[in-house]
Amino acid sequence: MKTGGTIGTRNNRIDEVSRVIRTMSHEGFPGQEEVWIQLVGVSSFASLLATRRGVNQELAAITGLLHGCYLYRTGINVFPGPNSADTARQLLRALQLFSEEELYIILNSIFVQEACQQVQGSYEEILKDAIHLHMNFSPVRQSLMKTRMEKVRLHHILHELGMTVEVDEMDSTGSTVEKQDYCEQRRSALADAAEKLAKQKIIGVPENEYFRQICQYWPDPDIHTILKYNWCAAFVYHCCMQVDIKLPIRYPNRTYRLAGVGAWLDWSRLPETGFFYLDQEDGFKPERGDLVVYEKLLSDDSHDHIGIVLSCEGDYLLVAEGNVDNHNYSGIVNRSRGDCILGYIRISNDYQFHFEGEYRPI
Repeated sequence: MKTGGTIGTRNNRIDEVSRVIRTMSHEGFPGQEEVWIQLVGVSSFASLLATRRGVNQELAAITGLLHGCYLYRTGINVFPGPNSADTARQLLRALQLFSEEELYIILNSIFVQEACQQVQGSYEEILKDAIHLHMNFSPVRQSLMKTRMEKVRLHHILHELGMTVEVDEMDSTGSTVEKQDYCEQRRSALADAAEKLAKQKIIGVPENEYFRQICQYWPDPDIHTILKYNWCAAFVYHCCMQVDIKLPIRYPNRTYRLAGVGAWLDWSRLPETGFFYLDQEDGFKPERGDLVVYEKLLSDDSHDHIGIVLSCEGDYLLVAEGNVDNHNYSGIVNRSRGDCILGYIRISNDYQFHFEGEYRPI
């Protein structure tokens, strides 16, 4: 794929991306500098591989710098591909230094970085290989490749570069990834976590430790200001993450992040989930651990509030909520089932995020 340098200059663009990444975090965390060393190392290997394979060295280097920008921003190492692609998307859009074609190359490469079993485009493969090289030569070796497929990939990369570094003995059994055991009561655990957290009477200010925990997933530097008086959905996301109901910050190709109620409603209605129910639909009755989505409860806007059901007794719900009634504090409230409820989201106990479609970052 032909890519040009018509927007910005080579050195300026790498320097600008580096500068913006370094200024992303307003709160450091232990190990942040190690993450930065990782980003620079992967970027250097990507640049080397791009030179050898005859593709744009600049784009490969920038992709390497950005591949873990979500981890660098938040200190959270979940869904590195989707979350870093979403973080990088906003960063690169703001810089306005890249064409649509270049944005697609960079963001798609970051998104699929863990798909080592698939052979994809030139830049996607360069990033995967650069990550493997850095993992092999890094002094911190705890996260070295453990599957046969990963070790075969590393062997091929080293052979391409004319290196004779010995790769650990391959596992003849193939992948060592074990099937996860899912808790049969994850919805109950979700309600327990929400109830405990809501009782803390959290105030939506950065000085509050619990509010900072709720905000930690979102890479925006001013996230505490963004979510002030608007964190009911972020509260739900945090509770889900606490009980291993894990989702990226934005479901791929959707309009909004899961810090907003509309994103939860959109996700619950996807063909691959089908988790949304209307009250009384086919005899549906809300249960402990369901999410309740309100309709024009606090404003004239649709789906304007969300909470986690603790119990349902007759015509009333007991609900754990963040940002109760837009008053910027958490609490447990009674709600009438007959007023301002759009419906419910019942997350399957065995749900695991899995996306196989085509990522569309632009």
